[in-house]
Amino acid sequence: MGTTDSDRDRDRDRDRDRDSEVQYVRFQSPHRNSRGHFTGVFGLVNNLAREGRLSDEQETFRRGGNRWYDAAYTDPSTVDPHVYDDEINPGAAAWFKPSATHLLARVSGYLEILSSHGVDCRALRSADPGRVIYEDDVQIVVVPHAPEATAAHENSHGRK
Repeated sequence: MGTTDSDRDRDRDRDRDRDSEVQYVRFQSPHRNSRGHFTGVFGLVNNLAREGRLSDEQETFRRGGNRWYDAAYTDPSTVDPHVYDDEINPGAAAWFKPSATHLLARVSGYLEILSSHGVDCRALRSADPGRVIYEDDVQIVVVPHAPEATAAHENSHGRK
């Protein structure tokens, strides 16, 4: 029995649906921090700044970049002060929506800073990173489905 036109159409539709599946994006450390979470790209760079490890040029970039991001999108904790409360939402983490290209385009400068200091940062992509507890036009904040779930979505190798 051969393949029918309807079989080919169904397979084509299934492949198109899979290819069009929303893939949220997160940049984070591959290592858990002291609280057991995976620090995101901005937190990693801010930690270097707090430790006094950034060059003047890197600090200028960080401050300007942080100001730009603060103006470009909402901090979820200003909408819901409990969004990152570990007792209510354990392991809550923000993920960019793929449509947030204007935000994603500027992450590379943060990644360059981390790389120059030997700090690993991984790009993760997932259609379902966890239970959504906050959403706006450019991001979601999720509680991972399982403790290792965020690490399981790893999509690229660490930067050194």
